Amino acid sequence: MKFSPLFWPIQLKGNAIYILNETKLPQRLAYIKAKDYLEACKAIKEMKTRAVGQVLLVMYTFILSKRKNVDLTKVAKAINATRPTLAFKVLTDMVLGWDKGKAPLEKIIFGFLERLKESRIRQAMDMVELLRDGDVILTHCNVSGLMPLIAEFARRQGKRVSFYVTETRPYLQGSRLSAWELMRAKFPVTIITDNMVAYLLSLGKVTKIIVGADHLTKNGDIANKIGTYQIAVVAKYFKVPFYVLCPPPSKLKSGKEIKIEIRPDNELKIYQGLLLAPKEVKAYYPAFDVTPANLITKHIYLGV
Repeated sequence: MKFSPLFWPIQLKGNAIYILNETKLPQRLAYIKAKDYLEACKAIKEMKTRAVGQVLLVMYTFILSKRKNVDLTKVAKAINATRPTLAFKVLTDMVLGWDKGKAPLEKIIFGFLERLKESRIRQAMDMVELLRDGDVILTHCNVSGLMPLIAEFARRQGKRVSFYVTETRPYLQGSRLSAWELMRAKFPVTIITDNMVAYLLSLGKVTKIIVGADHLTKNGDIANKIGTYQIAVVAKYFKVPFYVLCPPPSKLKSGKEIKIEIRPDNELKIYQGLLLAPKEVKAYYPAFDVTPANLITKHIYLGV
């Protein structure tokens, strides 16, 4: 099985972590070298990696810090402060608990990551069971290599699928990442702007919608890339199934308890050095929105 580079975008080699710099795609595959937890946290905060990459980076950062005898409580605090919407505390509490046990932490983490890889593959296979030959899938943002994997499993079952991908502004993870990896895997993909979704669904051009989730609460609400909520509302109106590839639930009861990360103004106003709006204008960029469980057709869970 050949995976997208985004499926497992972080590698631990010796005393350094190599991070696929997702902000450089699709122009080139480039890696950032992180030698300690501060550099790893900087990569997370600056969105050099995201989705599953952040989970891998957190785990490898704990291994590296343990090897260097750094206080893991201090590492956990730094990680939790990077991006408030993401359920990092679930991961950091889990690792701190493992560190108090008898088994070596490094062995436990590598075992967890192996299960994570297997679970992601099973998650893709579970999603394929809900697809039919000829399905046209709309996706928003990027689910770290799962979309081409789903498409590949579908192809092996004789199911032809094609994709519409929203640009996913302002970081363009859809057009830069999802479109790139789907084309790389030789699946039909068409880019649309974020504000075309309702019109596209009104034409009957989409049969299923599949998105990821950065946070899942106990009642089934999800937080995902800003723009997901409005797609779910439109999907409900046009009766298009809306599926979510989601992580295990956090301890939060509902989406109302999720703290939404507000990113800096300039991430909306400036892209790759180009000023897109008047310099003095205010900008508002919540990185995520919350989609209520009643708008979700089915959660496809990641079991680790």
